[in-house]
Amino acid sequence: MSSQTPLSVPLREQRLLDVKLQQVPSWIMKWDFSPSGIMKAVRRGYDAYFNKYIDVKKGGIGGVTMVLAGYILLNYCTAYKELKHDRWRKYH
Repeated sequence: MSSQTPLSVPLREQRLLDVKLQQVPSWIMKWDFSPSGIMKAVRRGYDAYFNKYIDVKKGGIGGVTMVLAGYILLNYCTAYKELKHDRWRKYH
């Protein structure tokens, strides 16, 4: 099996790993940046994640752990300003 993509596949339908470096700007410009296009992209990403990590015959705790870690990281980033301020506060 060849690692190169056939020339018959349109640039828009190629995966990022199959796009050559010089084609990346034109590949990005072919994305749909409308609200419906963004929602479709989010839905495709969710479906891919769900099918790969959650909806499997013999699954583990990996998929749920990644969601939990992402949630914790997001909350830490949003609360960092308050946490940084509390760190320098003197208690007396």
